[in-house]
Amino acid sequence: MKRLFGSVRARATIGATLVVAVALVAAGTAVLLSLRSNLIQEAAAQADATARQVASKVAARTAYEDLDLPDDEDRPVQVVDSKGRLLAVSDDLERISGTGTGAVHPDPGALREPGGGGDDEDDDGDRLEAGEISDEVERGEGTATVDGHTADYRFSAVEVENDDDRLTVWAGAPLAAEQGAVSTAQTVMLIGLPLLLVVVAGVTWGVTGRALKPVEGIRREMAAITASEDLGRRVPEPATHDEIARLARATNATLTALQASVERQRSFVADASHELRSPIASLRTQLEVGLAHPELLDVAGAVEDTVRLQALAADLLLLARLDAGERPTGGRLDLGALVREEVSQRAGDRLPVTVHGGAAVEVAGSRGQLARVVGNLVDNAQRHGASRVEVRVRADGPEAVVSVADDGAGVPGPERERIFERFVRLDDARSRDDGGAGLGLAIARDVAARHGGTLHVREAPEGGALFELRLPLVSS
Repeated sequence: MKRLFGSVRARATIGATLVVAVALVAAGTAVLLSLRSNLIQEAAAQADATARQVASKVAARTAYEDLDLPDDEDRPVQVVDSKGRLLAVSDDLERISGTGTGAVHPDPGALREPGGGGDDEDDDGDRLEAGEISDEVERGEGTATVDGHTADYRFSAVEVENDDDRLTVWAGAPLAAEQGAVSTAQTVMLIGLPLLLVVVAGVTWGVTGRALKPVEGIRREMAAITASEDLGRRVPEPATHDEIARLARATNATLTALQASVERQRSFVADASHELRSPIASLRTQLEVGLAHPELLDVAGAVEDTVRLQALAADLLLLARLDAGERPTGGRLDLGALVREEVSQRAGDRLPVTVHGGAAVEVAGSRGQLARVVGNLVDNAQRHGASRVEVRVRADGPEAVVSVADDGAGVPGPERERIFERFVRLDDARSRDDGGAGLGLAIARDVAARHGGTLHVREAPEGGALFELRLPLVSS
């Protein structure tokens, strides 16, 4: 059973078939009831007409033997008096039920010629004059056997005042037409309903299968991508504009982002290994030389390589936390005070750093991470500036802005985005010792993004590079 309902195609087919089946059964039942009601009303109308036709003859004081009652099996008639005695009956009537009396032969003691006149009062208090026919009709259902044929009938009873007695005329109309029509309709429905449901199920199965065919193609391709680990492959996109086509496009977009992430991760690992290899190799060489010749041990160089390793490890650890989605923690802080504190702690900078801006500019975030951003931007300006570095802190609308400018050669336009990639150095001739690992600007942009801000570079008024960090202000 689980296997049967495990397919969307099967569930859709079964669901559609059940809905159509319920609708057809309800509609068929309503049609049958309406058909039966209409045919019964038609039979009642025929019985009414026959009863009134005979009642008019009785009201005209026609002798009972001269009433000329219908003698066919479609319209059995009885005329009874107020005491239930049979006065007249249609020919060939052998048995009857559902009327005022089950007699099929006239009562000799009740037979008399119509005549005289008078009036009487009916059960409801209505008075009829002699020869007057009641407007009310009593109805019922029963059976009758006429000339050896038994059938169901709809009976109508009409009262008529004749001389000093009130007579009742019973007339019947057969229900064979109603029963035959209803039976035929039931047979047609019993045969047609299963056939129609088979057609509905087949059409739904085919249409659903055709609609879901691209999904199966997407599934197969995703399974193949998983098995081959080839993120360069893409799922087929249907040439339609429906939900499945949008699913395929979203899947391919996800694969593209996943491929870029994996390639970036692989490149990151490769670059990190490359960056770590040089200081580790240098440190090992110095230690091996010191072990063999203690007098030649370069302690200062070993310490410098160790510091570089420590800084690189710290940068890699921070990038790993940022890639893992770590959100900055901390409260409100004065960005201007943080910048001034960070600059005041710097000793031995190659170029003087000037800080502009004294008004409080409050932002929310991690003090340590934002201090790292400011430090990385100032380090970059120190590395590429010619004579000075200027840092400005200000508020610009809803944002706090920290700009770090130098008077160096600046950053070429085509390279202004690439410099924020990891392990990127624009000056290939620069040594790794002087140029760093190429992670400072990448870390700065990632931290800015985690704080809801941005980091861009453009040309400074002095002709150098101007890095601009924008963070959302905290409303007071």
